[in-house]
Amino acid sequence: MRAFLGAVLAVLFAWPAAATGSPPSLEHGFRLMYSLDFLPADRELSEWQSQHPGNPLGPMSRAANVLFAELDRAGILQAQFFVDDASFTSRKPAAPDPQLCRQFEARLADAEAQATSRLRADPHDHDALFALAMVHGLRADYAALIEGRGMAALSHTRQAARLARTLLDEAPDYVDAYLATGIAQYIVGSLVAPVRWVLRLAGYAGDKAQGMHELELVAERGPLLGPFARILLAIAYLRDHRKEEALQVLSGLNRDFPSNPLFAREIQRLDGSGD
Repeated sequence: MRAFLGAVLAVLFAWPAAATGSPPSLEHGFRLMYSLDFLPADRELSEWQSQHPGNPLGPMSRAANVLFAELDRAGILQAQFFVDDASFTSRKPAAPDPQLCRQFEARLADAEAQATSRLRADPHDHDALFALAMVHGLRADYAALIEGRGMAALSHTRQAARLARTLLDEAPDYVDAYLATGIAQYIVGSLVAPVRWVLRLAGYAGDKAQGMHELELVAERGPLLGPFARILLAIAYLRDHRKEEALQVLSGLNRDFPSNPLFAREIQRLDGSGD
């Protein structure tokens, strides 16, 4: 299950570039990031941030871009690592890039400070709640993938889910927030019963079926995280030995985003697995 937790934001994919001259947007910045075009993504997100001063979605998104760049550099962006626990845990991790680490922490700190400030002024600020949930989600990924600290990652995952649930109680149409709640539900709900029981005593609730349902909501309608939820669903299908459903999702992603080689590579691996 550590492998699925590590997958949360690690597998990226491509999207067509926006038309030249269009105003900067978070959506386009995320699409460039999913394309592994990290420098253009940061330029897009930086320009959006400059046009929306004080909005924590700017530095949060730029922190996500830094983390994705580090995951790509470290060679973690391969879906099979997150399906096969043995492959994931036996891999030799790359040493973190100190400069990227500093950038990541600085942007997370900016996002957290801005979100906290806005929430003091308005506890119902939806963008601030979402940004703060994402800050904890990104910290969970860093703890799991870069530092190998599973319990710290789980703690941040719970915090992300708590903030996302607060947001969704007020704004159920903020669909991207279901990613945080869905991941938390899936991870805890997929653990063996004794571990799940102990975690529930510690306040970690989980329901695998509900987690899958929430990931499906994001996959269908999430403006920023929808495509990412699709790859998480493909991974979940593979963990459940539902190869045909995983291939169907991956084939759709490969058709939608042909410039990213990860989908075609994973389809080829599965087609040759004989399972």
